[in-house]
Amino acid sequence: MVLSQYNSFEVKYCKKCVVSNQRPRIEFNSDGVCAPCLYAEQKQRSIDWAKREGELVALLDQYRSKDGSYDVIVPASGGKDSSYIAHMLKTKYGMHPLLTSVAPNMWTDVGWENLTNLVDAGFDQVMMRPSGQVYRKFSRLAFEHFGDPFLPFGYLVKAFPIRMAIQYRIPLVMYAEDGEVEYGGDTKNQHRGTIDYDSDMVRQYFSGFSPESWMKYGLTYNEIQSFMLPTFEEIKQARLDYRYFAYYRKWVPQENYYYAAEHVNLKPNPMRNEGTYSKYASFDDKLDGFHFYMAYIKFGIGRATSDAAHEVRDGHITREEAVALVHKYDGEFPARYFRECLDYMDITESEFEKIVDNYRRPHLWEKTDGKWILKHRVS
Repeated sequence: MVLSQYNSFEVKYCKKCVVSNQRPRIEFNSDGVCAPCLYAEQKQRSIDWAKREGELVALLDQYRSKDGSYDVIVPASGGKDSSYIAHMLKTKYGMHPLLTSVAPNMWTDVGWENLTNLVDAGFDQVMMRPSGQVYRKFSRLAFEHFGDPFLPFGYLVKAFPIRMAIQYRIPLVMYAEDGEVEYGGDTKNQHRGTIDYDSDMVRQYFSGFSPESWMKYGLTYNEIQSFMLPTFEEIKQARLDYRYFAYYRKWVPQENYYYAAEHVNLKPNPMRNEGTYSKYASFDDKLDGFHFYMAYIKFGIGRATSDAAHEVRDGHITREEAVALVHKYDGEFPARYFRECLDYMDITESEFEKIVDNYRRPHLWEKTDGKWILKHRVS
């Protein structure tokens, strides 16, 4: 079935879930169904998961160490997905994972507790905690120029595991899921578990940016280099293999949470995540809410849309229930840590509002009686 992208100025919503064509790179078929929904149907009906697990076992057999030395890197935040993967690799498949973690901009108490619980469950860990001055500076610049203060953390999450794999000579890096496939974007990895270093990593997660690209915004080469990926030549020389665990085992975020809660004492957020109805994902950084809020500003789809769309695909809720949840929670302002985040990025409230308004696109937003109104809502 042919997939295509709609005209980005003509807002349309998937007929099966609640995501719109404003999500970058998302594709729809001629019946108006998004690619992630079509892939979810494949996961339920046509993918042979026993065969996929056999492929996983064969892959791990290539790399499993005989002397107990590290044989796989697991990027680990202490959240549901990394906890699930690390525990499964160690206990079910006999691997010897090394966890690589990136400190968030500002820890939440429960985020720190969950990462500690994961390490205490029997894992070794190395953590990247960049210079506080650079982290703050970079986060502000990313917010100003790209509308996302979370970009530096996202860069580190992809780059640091690869750097550690090279440094420790660990041949395999096991990421969680391909966000492009599960949530919407490039569909080329639907039927393979590997990652193209140049196109996937550099283009999708780093927007083709090099250290030099960021220097024009006021960062020095020394400040930026630890956030960036190793060179392609370094990767080839190290002969690294990087995969998505979700390709080999049916990926259901809610089930990952239940598994992690049982086996590594994962704790949910004691309060609802702002902008959505869930409590079990992406709450270890006080800046989390602003990442999702800015997605709402830039694309008209926020955190509740992302959560509800996936739960529709997983069969946990109906589309009608998802629409109600989106109407209730999407775009909720993340007020809980607002003052702390302003202080962290060293910006005033008026500067914050000016930056936010700069990312409101005219085909999505209009101002009525002094208030910004989203022109299109899922129904």
